[in-house]
Amino acid sequence: MALIRRVSRLLRADLHALLDQLEEPETLLRQAIREMEAILAGDKQHYKLLLHELEMLEQRAQEIRHALSGGENELDLCFENSQEALARDLIRRRLESESLLQALSARHHRVEKSCNELKAAIEQNHSRLQSTRQKAELFSVEKSRKPSQECWSGAGSRILDQEVELALLREKQKRGLS
Repeated sequence: MALIRRVSRLLRADLHALLDQLEEPETLLRQAIREMEAILAGDKQHYKLLLHELEMLEQRAQEIRHALSGGENELDLCFENSQEALARDLIRRRLESESLLQALSARHHRVEKSCNELKAAIEQNHSRLQSTRQKAELFSVEKSRKPSQECWSGAGSRILDQEVELALLREKQKRGLS
């Protein structure tokens, strides 16, 4: 059983090595950059939606606060004219408004927290994207340099000792040092 596991592990490793050779790193890097850009664009769009929701929540909370401040005068008027039934309705609306205001405040807090977390994720993803772009640029520069380096290294290995001796003799002859 152990032998079969070892052979299967060896075959998987060879298969993965073969797949790694077939894949072009430059193509994989470009695909990774495209995917990262798409994720980043989606996150930015979601962030804008969260900011818009925050604005809407603040606006709605402000409207409720304004309505609550005007309700006090109406309640005073009801008590002055002995309209307890109307006062009960006003108090019910005030309590409902205060409850809604608390719910809006809790929602505002959750959205604000999500907004801050998403902003941090966007910044982190942006830095990863920049790093990946730099790696892709380095890879393409290294790829373009490789043939020229091979050319220079190949030329240096073809010079024989006899050629060096002949060149030395010619240089001595030019200078009259024979």
